Amino acid sequence: MPALIFEKRDHLAYLTLNRPEVHNSLNPEMLVSLAAAWKEIDTDDSVRATIVRGAGKVAFSAGADLGRLIPLFTGARKPEDEWDAKLLADRKLGDIALLRGYDMDKPVISAVNGFCIAGGMEFIQGTDLRVASENASFGLQEVKWAIIPAAGSLARLQRQIPYCKAMEILLTGNRIDAQEAWRLGLVNYVVPQEKLIAKAEELAATIAQNGPLAVRKIKEAVRRTSGRPYEEAFKIENEIAREVMKSDDAKEGPRSFMEKRKPNYKGR
Repeated sequence: MPALIFEKRDHLAYLTLNRPEVHNSLNPEMLVSLAAAWKEIDTDDSVRATIVRGAGKVAFSAGADLGRLIPLFTGARKPEDEWDAKLLADRKLGDIALLRGYDMDKPVISAVNGFCIAGGMEFIQGTDLRVASENASFGLQEVKWAIIPAAGSLARLQRQIPYCKAMEILLTGNRIDAQEAWRLGLVNYVVPQEKLIAKAEELAATIAQNGPLAVRKIKEAVRRTSGRPYEEAFKIENEIAREVMKSDDAKEGPRSFMEKRKPNYKGR
């Protein structure tokens, strides 16, 4: 079975981390496949939103595969297959896979079931909306093993939740449950396990019905204005607004409203 299952239907892409026997830990095949999938999603106009999930009922992802991935990077294990070779040839594939420093302007929703720790928790910080099942738990336990969560968490976590709680998670290595993650704003919703995918699909379908260009440009604007002074941020906002207002979709939206019909958006 492939380490990543990539499907498309109804304007949505589905990425399933598919190594349930090892808690969907990230191995070279999964990282290389994720990087390729993001690039394809980015250029496929039919895809308007993506849902990322973990196979099985136990884990979204327990992070890096300590037997396959980390030894490859440290040199303790020599490359054994095409996935190892591809990842060593281009280390940026790992960053792209985890949406770290990769400008993905289509919305990504993570559906988190069970363990979401280490690299798994770092991964979801690169997604835009997050739904957790009641049995989900989150943690960055690297510090317990004298290493650090440097796949995005040191830069992202303290921007996404209150500083003192981010530091508690980073410095203690302790896990938090789904309700605590919701209280901190790390996830949008906590739902029963059997309703997890349905809730993620509800959010994704709602986004997919909106103007696709407007959706992408909203995400682009938020990304580009983040951390900038208002004067600079407003210039970027104005630039993006002008681009959107010139689009065919911006004409179609108000027209369909006045004509009391469903809009026919083209993404341009």
